[in-house]
Order: sequence, then structure tokens, then C-alpha cells
Amino acid sequence: MERRKVQLTGGSTYTVSIPKGWARDHDITAGEEVAFHPDNGSLLMTPVSSDEPTRGVLDIKDREGDALMRGVMTMYVSGFDEIELTADRISPAQRRVIREATQRLVGLEVLEETADTVVIQDLLDSAELSVHSAVRRMHLIARSMLEDAVTALQEHDLDLAADVVSRDDDVDRLWYVVSRIFRSTLRSPEMAREIGLSRENCFDYHSSARQLERIADHAAKISQVTRELDRSVPAEVTDSLGELCEEATTIIETAFEALFADDAATATELANEARAKVEAIDDRARGIDDQLRELDPARARHLGLIVDSLSRSADYGGNIAETALQKAAPAPDL
Repeated sequence: MERRKVQLTGGSTYTVSIPKGWARDHDITAGEEVAFHPDNGSLLMTPVSSDEPTRGVLDIKDREGDALMRGVMTMYVSGFDEIELTADRISPAQRRVIREATQRLVGLEVLEETADTVVIQDLLDSAELSVHSAVRRMHLIARSMLEDAVTALQEHDLDLAADVVSRDDDVDRLWYVVSRIFRSTLRSPEMAREIGLSRENCFDYHSSARQLERIADHAAKISQVTRELDRSVPAEVTDSLGELCEEATTIIETAFEALFADDAATATELANEARAKVEAIDDRARGIDDQLRELDPARARHLGLIVDSLSRSADYGGNIAETALQKAAPAPDL
């Protein structure tokens, strides 16, 4: 940390010098503009960013399948406006993965293609996207997925189970959007101002979105188990699983209300209520485990995975409640 004295110039203007090394590292010369951003009691200074789109280049010569998919998604989350994928020659299999990646990510379109290059462009302005709306949408989808996954098990509805699995892609798509915006606010205080959120609140929503993404994954896992079961499950077991699911979704719902509550006292009360209910989940899960011992080992093992997924989903709801508590807590003066 370097210190500088604030000086009064001309009787009405405060000035402060900036370190020469910092200016050189950021190509700041005499006459260049810098930007100041108020940020929770601090004043952040940044170079004035160019309006030109940022382009990232990724060599995909040795990337195929999942590795290539993850590479494209990582570049997207990192915040590049244009992603240039290069190789000596891009294979048809690689092009199929690239097209699939653009379909999984919000706003991406292939801009140009050659034998050795594919350029993908983000057509959406991140500043126009609402983190609130994205996280709320994730919550609605994840909750309905969890409820429908258990309904599919109870009714042995394989079509509904398949639909739950497909909805996981919708949650993932929103998760990548929230991650992209969050990382952009870390790099640029201006982005936080444009989306109307402090960087602390953006972190809270990003953290909660991660929990919702995991809940959706477990709902998809439950549905996958349902599709693998060769026959229906005894009613007493599915009834118990339904009750466990209801408790888990209540925790998630209460925690989410706490996260978005405007009043700190209300948020704290709701969050503590959700956290207290998490402990009761373990007792109910143990009771279901006792029921499963009466079944054949193969079905007991499959259903045990469902009990675990519902319990973990409740835990993730508890994590959202914990985030809500931190968001509602008073911030120290800097």
C-alpha cells in the first residue's frame, strides 16, 4: 500500500498524485483520464476502459469433448465479448462441441468460421441483465425440479423424470450468466454500478446461485435413479420421501425469502428459522434409512441415493440461509 497526501489546489480543488509505477503498468500518461468509483466507504480509481469488445484467444488443438466444452465455458465466464478458438485444423467433432457450447450459454453466437478458427461473440450486454431475475429464476426451476423428481419417483413417471433431467441445463445456463456478471464486477467497479448492486451483494447472490445449481443437480440425480429402477417403490417409502422433499423445499423457500428480504430483522428471523429446520432433516432421513433395510439391497442402494440427495438439498438451503444472515448483518465502518 502506498500513501499520498491530499492537497488543496486553487482554493477549491483537492488533488492527489498517483504512483508512477501503477500509471506505467496501466498505460496512463499525462492527459489520460482515470475513473473514480465510490465503493462502501472507499474510493476506487481505475483506468477508463475502452468501449472496444474484449477478445480472448483459446488454442483448442489438444482439446476435445468435455475438455473443449469446459474451455469455452471458462472463457465465457471470464467475461470476454469475443472468443477466438484456434487450431491447425478444427475437426468436425470439435465444431459440434463448439455449437453445443454456444447453445448452453446465454447470448453466444458463432460470428465467423474458417478451417483453423471459430470466433464466438456474446450478443448480450451484461449490464442489461438482472442478477436478481437470474437467481430468482434459478430458484423457481430448482425447486420445481426437486418436487417433480420426487413425484416422478412416486408415480414411476419416466417421462416426468426425463423432463427434470433436461431442466438442469436451464439452471446451468443461468448459473453461467450469474458467474459471468459476478466476475465482471470483481474486475470493474463500473459494472457493479451499472447493474445496481454492490459487489458484496453480488457475491451473496453468486454464492446462493451456486447452492441452487447444486440443488438442481441433485434433482436431476434423483430423476436419473428413478429411470434406473425397474419397478415401482412401496408406497410407505415414497410417502416418507415425499415428506422429506417437502421439508427440504420448505427450507429452501424460507432461506430464499430471507435472502431477498428488504428488512434486516425479517431476513435474520427467516434465515434462523431455515437453519433450525435443517437439523430436523437428519432425523427424518435416518427413519427412512430404517425403512430401506426391509427392501432388497439393489433398490435400497438406489433409494439411499435419493435420501442423500434430498438431505444435501436441505443443507444447500441452509447455506443460502447462512448467506442471508451475513447479508443482513451490519457492515463495519471503514
